[in-house]
Amino acid sequence: MTWAVALGITLGLGAWSLLSLAPRMSRPRLARRVAPYLADVSDAAREAMAPPTAGPVPVLGLLVAPGRRLIDAMLGDADATARRLRQAARPYDLAAFRSRQLLAALGAAVVGVGIALVLPAPLPVRVGVVALAGVVGVLAPDQLLRRAAAARLARLDEELPVILEFLALSLSAGEGVVDALRRVSRVGRGELARELAAVVASVGAGLPFAETLTVLARDLDLPAFTRCVDQLLAALERGTPLVDVLRAQAQDARTEARRRLIESGGKKEIAMLVPLVFLILPVTIVFAIFPGIMVLQLGF
Repeated sequence: MTWAVALGITLGLGAWSLLSLAPRMSRPRLARRVAPYLADVSDAAREAMAPPTAGPVPVLGLLVAPGRRLIDAMLGDADATARRLRQAARPYDLAAFRSRQLLAALGAAVVGVGIALVLPAPLPVRVGVVALAGVVGVLAPDQLLRRAAAARLARLDEELPVILEFLALSLSAGEGVVDALRRVSRVGRGELARELAAVVASVGAGLPFAETLTVLARDLDLPAFTRCVDQLLAALERGTPLVDVLRAQAQDARTEARRRLIESGGKKEIAMLVPLVFLILPVTIVFAIFPGIMVLQLGF
């Protein structure tokens, strides 16, 4: 029976995929007909022009949509999760992330069921193991996303002073702001250089420079970068020399990095006392006292 169910599900998915590849006989909708003329200025038009996904994935997405809404209701703060996805540079949106959480919860629940079947415990304990596994499956992707976003923000913060100094050097050589950003994005290989390359591409496509840079600062939500963008745009509006502004921002970023390093060192100093007190000090005492105890025992 188990093999029959597994083979039947496989056959159904294969037939579903073949049916999804068959051409549709209905007329295209108005949005699909207008989309080629708006593809350069509209993301929705580009999505409408994208070829349909083969296989049962779209229908499975509809099936797991209630689970995504349940996870949103349980965890809450969907805007913060979407912002962390942007900060971690994940190539999928919030709905796809919720689907991944739901699949992780289902997989963890299956593992919990396997553990509960072999666990010699009462039924409530087994149910609790399955529920705990499902909760871990929901929370684990969110925690991994938090760590990935924090790590990428730390890398962006480390790269910011170097990028600002390079921009100041390019501007002092006579280049414009967009040309300096283009040079930095072409030469650099870090995370911030890739973000600036996207800004240059958007400006080349016709979007306003100030608006694009403001959107990037809002998406990254990095205080040092946001402060730098505000100062840069204010200098462009008032006609202030950009080189001095960028150098001052680079110096402030380095000072802030040194302050955070000192704070981190102070916290790590307290953590280093744990192995000193509970490992090194007891071993030292044992080495100091044990020979004397042995001599006393042998002498008497």
